[in-house]
Amino acid sequence: MKYDVIVIGGGHAGIEASLASARMGANTLLITILAEQIGASSCNPAIGGLAKGHLVKEIDAIGGEMGLCTDATGLQFRILNASKGPAVRGSRAQIDMDRYRIYMRDVVLNTANLSVKQEMVDGIVIEDGEIKGVETHLGNIYNASKVIIASGTFLNGLIHIGEKRQQAGRQGEFASISLANQLRDMGFDIGRLKTGTCARIAGESIDFSVMEEQPGDEPPIPFSFRTDRKNFNPEQLPCWVTYTNEKTHQIIESNFYRAPLFSGQIEGIGPRYCPSIEDKINRFSERPRHQVFVEPQTRESNEFYLNGLSTSLPTDVQIEMIRSIKGLENAKIVRFGYAIEYDFIQPTELYHTLESKKIKGLYWAGQVNGTTGYEEAAAQGLMAGINAVLALRGEEPFVLGRDEAYIGVLIDDLVTKGTNEPYRMFTSRAEYRLLLREDNADMRLIKYAEKFGLLDRDFIDKTIYKKRRIQEALEILKDNYSTPTKEFSLILQEMGEQKINDKTAWIDIVARMKEPTKEKLIKLFPQMSKYSDEEMEQILIEAKYARYIQKQKNQIDKMQEMLKVKVPEEFDYSKVHGLSNEIVEKLQKATPPTLFEASRISGITPAAIEIIHIYIKMAQKGKV
Repeated sequence: MKYDVIVIGGGHAGIEASLASARMGANTLLITILAEQIGASSCNPAIGGLAKGHLVKEIDAIGGEMGLCTDATGLQFRILNASKGPAVRGSRAQIDMDRYRIYMRDVVLNTANLSVKQEMVDGIVIEDGEIKGVETHLGNIYNASKVIIASGTFLNGLIHIGEKRQQAGRQGEFASISLANQLRDMGFDIGRLKTGTCARIAGESIDFSVMEEQPGDEPPIPFSFRTDRKNFNPEQLPCWVTYTNEKTHQIIESNFYRAPLFSGQIEGIGPRYCPSIEDKINRFSERPRHQVFVEPQTRESNEFYLNGLSTSLPTDVQIEMIRSIKGLENAKIVRFGYAIEYDFIQPTELYHTLESKKIKGLYWAGQVNGTTGYEEAAAQGLMAGINAVLALRGEEPFVLGRDEAYIGVLIDDLVTKGTNEPYRMFTSRAEYRLLLREDNADMRLIKYAEKFGLLDRDFIDKTIYKKRRIQEALEILKDNYSTPTKEFSLILQEMGEQKINDKTAWIDIVARMKEPTKEKLIKLFPQMSKYSDEEMEQILIEAKYARYIQKQKNQIDKMQEMLKVKVPEEFDYSKVHGLSNEIVEKLQKATPPTLFEASRISGITPAAIEIIHIYIKMAQKGKV
């Protein structure tokens, strides 16, 4: 049968890819090994976190499903770094893993233009360097001119629990062996990575009375901009915190020789920032304890996830280790922790659209591109789905810049730098993070949702109206001034804010405030009372950081102008001091006509572009 787009894999990447494709009008097929596992959360029962929350907000703003599903199935909502500046805050939610999966499966099965097949893809069909479809283990051939591989950890997946090994893509599910072998044989730059998960404990066997309770935020703030914030009041469940101790560490250390991570049994590289408990004990031996977050997996609280205790130790060691922890002395393990190795493609093999450079029409998205995390996967799936449809239509590709979105940073890092460990999004990776906040993702990206028809007209109009109102308010603050009259100085003093000594723009008065609030703003400037609470949040943030935001905008303008610069014909990169031999070799081979084209070459960093730009300008002035 003929389709426009085929998506391989029903995880977080595959869901967003197939939904975006179908919602844009393409006849789409999602092929997954088990239909009931569409949307399954293989590891932790949570969505979001620092920087990852940004990705979810951006996915939502463009028209993805992850934020809505999280709001519908969330058990607890928190803003991380709430006491810090808005650029580094991150939304995080515990989810009901069962309900999340069911929600996503139902959305997929009820979306127009989207079909689902429960089969395993054994190979892709290629003719003359172009994708033509896929063949499954049942011998069925499905034709399509665009195929998206979103296979997660299933390509040659190998599970490790102590000395025991099992070929699987997830515990209890088949690994994809034939497809993995075909991709290797085709000459793709395939490597091995490793990730892990924690044991799950029966809720009735846990003593919560000796643990620290960690409640959700009140009021909870939803992930999706489409969720009615005023009426969002889910019943929240607490998480709990306990700690490892010296006995726990002794148990682990005495069994290092049985740990696949140290015995040489595991070849793949694991995530540096999310190590297993045995890796933590090995690397941070001076620490007397480590946090363990005891998190509910479902609203019924039958199982709890031991976040911070990822392991691939043998089952007998896991039992002894877990029962040495306060509150877990009688723990009954429902599911043991394990490590999993899997194949991934080096993402430098991809364009910024996530299309393969080798095979036209073949896209890759998610963990198979060397990333880790549900959020990074979903973001890539959304972008791959959109770009597959745009390519079908013969339209310009959709590539987000590093100055537009965390999604842009994520994909640019992957395809230009590659990765030798599972890539995770951090706020520190974004150069313009004061502009790319969680709270303004809807206004930053709504134009794309509108362009691709991924959100309804009513929501788009409301967002555009909100954006216009906020801009109007900021103009009022910029254009109006106050003088240091006795009355005005007294109001500032009563607020505990610094007095002004000269005629001062309202926006600068807000910027100088220690704690700007809606109430303070209205008391100082009654004209601002017409703005809603939601609008006021943005007005206060934009006004507070106005000078810094403008500085980042100026940097972006400078960079965009720089990228327009033409590279002289027969330009000799070897004469540019400060470039590595590898960068010189790549640029000499590619001969990019502009600095923009140079910036799109894998491994060419922004720093290298700036050095070349300076050299070109100096050469034009005859100074080199």
